[in-house]
Amino acid sequence: MLRAASAMGAALALVGLLAGPVTAQDVRDRQQWVLDAINADRAWKVTRGAGVTVAVLDSIVDTSTPVLKGKVTVAPDMRSSLFDEEPSATGLHGTAMASLIAGSGRDGGLSGVAPDARILSVPVISETNPENNVVEPDDGLGLPTESPLSRALRYATDHGAQVISMSLGEYATQRSDRQAVAYALARGVVLVAAVGNDGDSAAARRLGTSFWSFPAGYAGVIGVGAVDKQGRPAQFSSDNLSVLVGAPGVAVPAAIPGGGYQDVEGSSASTALVAGVAALIKAEYPNLTPELVARALASSARSRPEAGYDDKVGFGVVDAAAALTRAGELVGYRSSVAVRDGLHFGNGTAAPAPTPPGPDPVRLWVYGAGVLLGLGAFGTAVVVLTRRSERQ
Repeated sequence: MLRAASAMGAALALVGLLAGPVTAQDVRDRQQWVLDAINADRAWKVTRGAGVTVAVLDSIVDTSTPVLKGKVTVAPDMRSSLFDEEPSATGLHGTAMASLIAGSGRDGGLSGVAPDARILSVPVISETNPENNVVEPDDGLGLPTESPLSRALRYATDHGAQVISMSLGEYATQRSDRQAVAYALARGVVLVAAVGNDGDSAAARRLGTSFWSFPAGYAGVIGVGAVDKQGRPAQFSSDNLSVLVGAPGVAVPAAIPGGGYQDVEGSSASTALVAGVAALIKAEYPNLTPELVARALASSARSRPEAGYDDKVGFGVVDAAAALTRAGELVGYRSSVAVRDGLHFGNGTAAPAPTPPGPDPVRLWVYGAGVLLGLGAFGTAVVVLTRRSERQ
């Protein structure tokens, strides 16, 4: 989320602050610290994200922005359950996030983390009319109520997205959203979301932790916090146990509609950068499951906290090159190991094998012999009685 507004109740919101403009002449120099912070240049020696589609659940991405031209497909507006609203005004926020993920770098312009990836823009937010973002909350009874987010997650999953980037959030949970998250994860889609920008709020200072934001708080979603140029947690970045990793989120240059550039600030930018790293991993290892992609990101992070983890930057700042290497090691991971014959828990001898179902053979023989003896005795008695009657 970019830093500016916050989400309340069941309303999804973008959270962000746009700093001053950045000229096209110096945008590559201005963004180099970001690429260095996540080790992107080294990762590009392995892959640049070709063949991967990243869904950006956000405001509408501007398809005419030079560094995104020819790379963006726009989905129907997910704010309508009928899918009959044609996307209209492009969004500054969605365009900026898409550029950080897949900016082409064409003609010296801004380069995204996965410059050869494609973008599926799935509109779920209106920057100009935020009241339209509110949907009926799930009351927990009957069929789950749909939301723009749940529709968008299912649409992106069904239309070829391997990674879904969500620089948005809300404080409330919804059953339909949880189910849509599970739907995407079960189909191998990597989900990345912003943890929020409430770290310097009055409530966070009073409680010593930030309120959780969703979808970042759902199980299986990679929650991303923001760090500054020195790799330190950004003061505004939310701190709670939904944070898995950190990434640059202060003074990050991004493209805006019309072809210009501006610095952006917030966990929104951090999320887009991590989504780009996930796209690099999926490009090189398309069958790697979402949980193993998350493990690759977390176990290879740099600037790790002293304790190994904290609730501000998670396991550390994402390292794209190291994450690719770690993902390669995880490709051969097996979810289960065959148990050796005769191996059992505890000491002592193994319990006897269960008795096979069906009748006992010994009892059958005894029963059969008894029947034969009975029949023989009956036949003998009949013969004896018959002879006696003949004599009389």
